[in-house]
Amino acid sequence: MSSTLPFGTGDASYQAAGGIDGLRRLVDDFYRLMDELPEAANLRRMHPQSLEQSRDKLACFLSGWLGGPRLFSEKYGSISIPSFHAQWPVDEALSAAWLGCMERAIALQPFSPEFADYLLTQLRVPAHRVVQASQARHS
Repeated sequence: MSSTLPFGTGDASYQAAGGIDGLRRLVDDFYRLMDELPEAANLRRMHPQSLEQSRDKLACFLSGWLGGPRLFSEKYGSISIPSFHAQWPVDEALSAAWLGCMERAIALQPFSPEFADYLLTQLRVPAHRVVQASQARHS
């Protein structure tokens, strides 16, 4: 019998991602893809020229979100994803570009297929909420 907890329980997802080092690799690949992919050009333009802080914020956020250390709140304070992103007009195309970059970045990691599927499924939830919050604010 396996002693590992199901994803989403305790820090099982954080461990499956390889801890903070694994998350930083994922985030580095994510932002590299955002820089390279033509379909992500509009998304990239919404970010600062230097992605250093964006990389750190996303890796720190994912750490706590996946059940690991709550690095984002320790370093940057609390965050509500939809309200934070509502300052920009995020539509379905931008959300799809974000998820597309993340899907490709996840595929580059040494994650189990089960965890890769789980992670992408979980990330679709806040991605959808960001679009809803933005539409409510910008309509």
